[in-house]
Amino acid sequence: MLEVTPIQAFNDNYLWLFRESGSCDCGIVDPGDAEPVLHYLKENNLNLAVIIITHHHGDHTGGINRLLENYQVPVYGPDSANIPAVTHTVREGSQINILGNTFKVLEIPGHTLDHIAYFNAAEESNTPVLFCGDTLFAGGCGRVFEGTFPMMHESLQKLARLPAETLVYCAHEYTLANLAFASAVTPENKTLAQRVEQEKEKRSRGIPTVPTSIRAELDTNPFLRCGEPEIIAAANKHSGRQLHVPEEVFGAIRGWKDSF
Repeated sequence: MLEVTPIQAFNDNYLWLFRESGSCDCGIVDPGDAEPVLHYLKENNLNLAVIIITHHHGDHTGGINRLLENYQVPVYGPDSANIPAVTHTVREGSQINILGNTFKVLEIPGHTLDHIAYFNAAEESNTPVLFCGDTLFAGGCGRVFEGTFPMMHESLQKLARLPAETLVYCAHEYTLANLAFASAVTPENKTLAQRVEQEKEKRSRGIPTVPTSIRAELDTNPFLRCGEPEIIAAANKHSGRQLHVPEEVFGAIRGWKDSF
């Protein structure tokens, strides 16, 4: 069984360590800082066997070289001049076997142009797992830095089509702020209101709100629901114009969130 453990870094990053149950070999996702990873490996007698990268931002890549000083391991990531430490470039449709698990690569540009995700369908008894960096967040989505709103919308829709039970391991603890915005967009959403209380209770006890699931995001995340009447109505009201396609609705609410 695939086990995934958060290693906290900076103010709100999660570096995801994954391994098969009982194995000493593990992988790390987006190690922006090497020191907490090295500490966790030492404290738990684990051996780093692989690094996987979703995109080039420094809080996802800054610790790679330091880790490679201690462990000579493959580094999987997008074909990007901004990540020279990558040894194995992957792209849409690539399937890679890591620590006995097969991950399918999805290209999800928008936050950055080189952004990818890793999806493990987890056949048999396991639950599907998605490492999605900064594209889809619990209750929200990443800022559109390098792509366009239509590009980011399509990337999110690609993730929304994954199995509903998929566990979504995003890279930041932004959930309460994201849900506050979602509540402003859809104040009548009772499922969202329940989720807000649940996530507040977790954070009061220092428990991560991640992973989330595709099902939870489809129910409560406005960025995955841009074709639904209540999201369209909210976007129209906020923007003061009539929006006709989901991509336009997405752009309106993403811009709204940027200034929220």
